[in-house]
Amino acid sequence: MDTGLKGRRAIVCAASKGLGRACAEALAREGVDLVVTARTPGPLEETAAAIRAATGVRVTAVAGDITTEEGRVAALAACPEPDILVNNAGGPPPGDFRDWDRATWVKAIDANMLTPIFLIRAVVDGMAARRFGRIVNITSASVKSPIPNLGMSNGARAGLTGFVAGLARQVAAHNVTINNLLPGPFRTDRLLTTMRVAAEKAGRAVEEEIELRAQRSPAGRIGDPAEFGAACAFLCAASSGFIVGQNLVLDGGAFNSTMG
Repeated sequence: MDTGLKGRRAIVCAASKGLGRACAEALAREGVDLVVTARTPGPLEETAAAIRAATGVRVTAVAGDITTEEGRVAALAACPEPDILVNNAGGPPPGDFRDWDRATWVKAIDANMLTPIFLIRAVVDGMAARRFGRIVNITSASVKSPIPNLGMSNGARAGLTGFVAGLARQVAAHNVTINNLLPGPFRTDRLLTTMRVAAEKAGRAVEEEIELRAQRSPAGRIGDPAEFGAACAFLCAASSGFIVGQNLVLDGGAFNSTMG
């Protein structure tokens, strides 16, 4: 399909690897010029160079922590009027809520709730004035089906989801859409980290733990990040302006619900 995105500009957060990179690559294939962010300059520059070489679009790498004010200012300085914003930040660590103090909770809320809200605040009015905007928040399938040992992620991302549900309806008439992508298990560093913890507890190899996770999925496998990126590009398409405030779960069918 023709997404109608050629020549548009996007900020993609945490894009040096994993699902953020997959989204950046998918948008680049549609002709979108990119500002990509991540904390570590080396891998970010390598990703930017690879996307430039593969697609020919303009890719600006802005190294910095997007969960800080300084990181957000730097990204927005490189692209002050984006047509597309893909919010993404690493999830908080697993564990038992009894072990988390206030500072740990605040860090999780800053990264997975407040950071995307602040970025949305910075760009949404400009998008509305220009009569085009696509905002996609990468959250988690845990928003619909909480994961017991990811309590901080469950809480912070659910807070963002509730905020977006209200705002999305306020800006939709200006051809600005805000939607959320809720990943289940995809082969990323985040998955390897959680699988390593589970494998150690069970006395299994990491790859064995991943295979067992795959077998529990109705799809019978772990997701490919490229599939996730394609879903992001679809939500950003010019023809997707009637998709408003939705939570699209990409988990191979693991979330079991008649209404989705």
